[in-house]
Amino acid sequence: MVVDERSRHELYRRLEEVLGPEVATTLIEHLPPVGWADVATKHDLAGLEHWIDERFSRVDERFTRVDESIKAATADLRATFEHELRTAEQGLRTQTTTFEQGLRTQTITMMFALVSVVLTMSALAFSLARFTS
Repeated sequence: MVVDERSRHELYRRLEEVLGPEVATTLIEHLPPVGWADVATKHDLAGLEHWIDERFSRVDERFTRVDESIKAATADLRATFEHELRTAEQGLRTQTTTFEQGLRTQTITMMFALVSVVLTMSALAFSLARFTS
């Protein structure tokens, strides 16, 4: 027999006749709203709990793998970045050293040129002073 709203109502009216309206209402409210096949048992709940635990374990395993993968990728990126940074630093040091050497050479050349010009001008000034006196 399928329990539907019509059959529940008929049962309620019969219980009301026999037991009274308050007891009939209390009894009907304690019955499941649909058939007993739709009511979960403790065994059903235990199975569901086991299924949920397994599911969360698999999710935890996936998160652990993703976390390890991210850590490995981060370590690789860090190593690559540090290597490139050291290479760039060495290149910058080399360029700085080359620039300093070029600047030093240029400064020495300029100093000799200035000294030569000053000496030449001084010699010309003494020669000019000697010829005019």
